[in-house]
Amino acid sequence: MAGPTRTQQSTLSELADELMRVSRRRHTNVDGTELDMSAFKVLWVLSDDRPRTLRELADDLDLELSTINRQVNAAIRAGLLERFAVPGSPSRPVRPTREGRRLYEHDSAIHADLYRSVLAEMGADSVRELTQGLRAFNDAYERRAPRRTRD
Repeated sequence: MAGPTRTQQSTLSELADELMRVSRRRHTNVDGTELDMSAFKVLWVLSDDRPRTLRELADDLDLELSTINRQVNAAIRAGLLERFAVPGSPSRPVRPTREGRRLYEHDSAIHADLYRSVLAEMGADSVRELTQGLRAFNDAYERRAPRRTRD
């Protein structure tokens, strides 16, 4: 089987570069936000008002259980999350505290303003094309490389 052509290799390299640029933003705080990104992501998952176990959070965020355990414990110490007992169940899910909700709403508004300005700069047609392209990429990727199961 022949290897990729120079054009194919260039396209793959350009795509990888752009995906890395997007990935870096996943870990970057935006000016004016108060939460670190790990707490923001956990609170984002919990923003549907459905408490989660650590396993559920790890699955939702595609993280190792040990990672989510550290992040949740840090958020609990910071007063952003609380564990609670479920009658008849050994699990102790977590939910946002009032302060966690307040800070999440604050930071969400800042992120939303940034995204709105970026999308306005791009223009409606480019945004539509980007959304369709990302959806097609993600769907194809998920068909070719299904998520691995975690311990």
